[in-house]
Amino acid sequence: LKLQFLYFIGFKKAMPLVRGSCHCGKVRWEAEVPQQCIVWSCNCSICDMKGNDHIVVPDKDFRLLSGNSALTVYTFNTHQAKHTFCASCGVQSFYTPRSNPDGKGLNPRCIQKADLARLQLSSSSFNGQDWEGAIQRSHISTLSKI
Repeated sequence: LKLQFLYFIGFKKAMPLVRGSCHCGKVRWEAEVPQQCIVWSCNCSICDMKGNDHIVVPDKDFRLLSGNSALTVYTFNTHQAKHTFCASCGVQSFYTPRSNPDGKGLNPRCIQKADLARLQLSSSSFNGQDWEGAIQRSHISTLSKI
């Protein structure tokens, strides 16, 4: 499944703004996401344990509104993925995926329900247990470059 993005005279088509937060509300953010977006499900060791699904956006389309001081980061293995979570409630509402170091992975369960309802979601799997092979077969790394 490939998403196509429209550009008019050098300007990017307007994308919906979604708002999200952790459970306690200390960490709040907003992001511009494509109207049609993919929710990625990964089966690497940590995503499998957490049930981590995410929507990838470029860093430029993500804004942390509050809670920077409440964030804690966990890394392991290659230390490329930055698993960011709220130190108070423990919820990972966004993180920096290894596949997209120039982007954010947004937890769709942390997006405000009214905002989420405006999006057309599809799903795709990323075989994180074979990360090197999966990154070659997938277009996920391109999603933070748009």
